[in-house]
Amino acid sequence: MEIRECLSSDYKDIYQLNKKAFGYEYDIEKTKSRLNEIINRETDKIYVASIDNKVVGYIHGSDYECTYSDPLKNIMAIAVDEDYRGKGIGRTLLNAIENWAKESDCSGVRLVSGFNRVEAHRFYLHCGYNDRKDQKNFIKYFNRCN
Repeated sequence: MEIRECLSSDYKDIYQLNKKAFGYEYDIEKTKSRLNEIINRETDKIYVASIDNKVVGYIHGSDYECTYSDPLKNIMAIAVDEDYRGKGIGRTLLNAIENWAKESDCSGVRLVSGFNRVEAHRFYLHCGYNDRKDQKNFIKYFNRCN
């Protein structure tokens, strides 16, 4: 297994992982565009796990800055192909973001996970994350011209 920073050419694999792992039907061309924007920011990192040159997982971390906490890294997404779960890929991806957080002098790493993702919750606990609180997630979309 190889862990490396994501390349713009990985967009098809990221699209497929988002679709399979999360059920997201986000347009593939928009995925390509968003990925290009994100990987060029200093505030974000996306690492991919590949086996035999096939991307089988990824993790996206971002700066988490607020007035009530020391700086953290926020895991925006972590996905591992179902056929490759249980092989240490998720843990290795988490380690990549954790190492980035330590190198950036952050106080830790945080993430949120949907109520229904019980298996993922067990995984996070097993990796040393604490179940801190239950929350609701609210969003308001705007009509955009593009």
